[in-house]
Amino acid sequence: MSKRENFKPSMLAKVPKDAINQFLSKDKTPVSVLCLSVLVGIFAGFVGTYFELGVHFVSETRTKWLISEISHVLPLWLAAFLISAALAFVGYYLVHRFAPEAAGSGIPEIEGAMDGMRPVRWWRVLPVKFIGGLGALGSGMVLGREGPTVQMGGAIGRMVSDLFHVKNNDTKHTLLASGAAGGLAAAFNAPLAGILFVVEEMRPQFRYSLISIKAVIIASVSSNIVFRLINGQDAVISMPQYDAPEVKTLWLFLLLGVLFGIFGVFFNRLVTFFQDIFVKIHKNDRKRYLLVGSLLGGCFGLTLLYIPELTSGGIFLIPIITKGGYSAEILLLLFLGRILTTMLCFGSGAPGGIFAPMLGLGTLFGYAFGLIAASAFPELSIDPGTFAIAGMGALFAATVRAPITGIILVIEMTNNYYLILPLIITALGAVVFAQLLGGEPIYSQLLHRTLKNDKLRQQDLPPQENGAAS
Repeated sequence: MSKRENFKPSMLAKVPKDAINQFLSKDKTPVSVLCLSVLVGIFAGFVGTYFELGVHFVSETRTKWLISEISHVLPLWLAAFLISAALAFVGYYLVHRFAPEAAGSGIPEIEGAMDGMRPVRWWRVLPVKFIGGLGALGSGMVLGREGPTVQMGGAIGRMVSDLFHVKNNDTKHTLLASGAAGGLAAAFNAPLAGILFVVEEMRPQFRYSLISIKAVIIASVSSNIVFRLINGQDAVISMPQYDAPEVKTLWLFLLLGVLFGIFGVFFNRLVTFFQDIFVKIHKNDRKRYLLVGSLLGGCFGLTLLYIPELTSGGIFLIPIITKGGYSAEILLLLFLGRILTTMLCFGSGAPGGIFAPMLGLGTLFGYAFGLIAASAFPELSIDPGTFAIAGMGALFAATVRAPITGIILVIEMTNNYYLILPLIITALGAVVFAQLLGGEPIYSQLLHRTLKNDKLRQQDLPPQENGAAS
């Protein structure tokens, strides 16, 4: 009997059914995990969005109060100093008194938690990071809100795990990562960058699986929908839309990337250098810590009056720079000045991030480079603004070592999709040269420093206190 004679019509029905069953057996995604990731994304979106609105409210209220009320009683400079010092005091006090892990960016804490090396005490991190961040950023210090939103997003992921009594470690890990993605998506209105940040930058800690990738995507999208419902759908940075640069100018973008690769290694080393300086100054004594932090915040209140370009996160500065009006010399001076102010603020341990200050620095140097290139090569059609955008992505790539995230983040923040090729070239040059020089990614560097300091601190404690600290 031939095979054709053995064939039965019922066998045809089994083929698609068996294929579907086989597919489903490979993709058994627990619906509960995806539902929880939606919840994590929604909460992260609300917290991240209202954190941004809160920072703007505190900053505007400080300015109005300064002009309309206090300036009639005290000299303007003294009032500015006292208000910013008080706001900074709130941030430093809450961190030192209730949640030391809320100091700084917070992203290394989430990476450490994903590796199982750091605890996530969400019940104290969330209020301290939110309120303390409002104080520190509202005082005018050079800090960004993205680090806090990533840490708060991760804390929300762990909070949801605890509230729903999640026992599976992989699910806890997935929700933690989902919260981090949702936090970044809400910080910059950049859902794709939020996903890529977890997948690329946190790749040593992130547990890749079909479930975890789906959850991260869902949380990032959910968070961004919440952001857009509250804040609207406009890009975070309002700036010109540039055309793609001519092919014969692309070598200049590679040169810019090389320069940022060299600077990125230097920048990362400066961060830990300033952190060590502040530790030597306050010696982890609360009174010293609060005094140094308050004085620093007060100084930035004065700086806000006279040189506002050297204060705040730096996002506000990007549209101003790209409109022109600054010479290359002034931009380079501001670049050097903001390096110092960034190091002072971030190195002090204030609850704030370093994303936004890096984007501001990249814009300053990139636009200055564009102006110099335009004057050196007048035969080329060079728009300095394209180098400003490329500089944003290049410094991020050189310091964080996540070039794809940096490229997508800048494109989503500025809506300049035609600049993807120069962004890739600049980011690639930055990453390659940073790696050749042996620099370490900034968040890995900060995590290693935190773990090392904790180990040394526990060795110095008496046995009873050591047990309590752990």
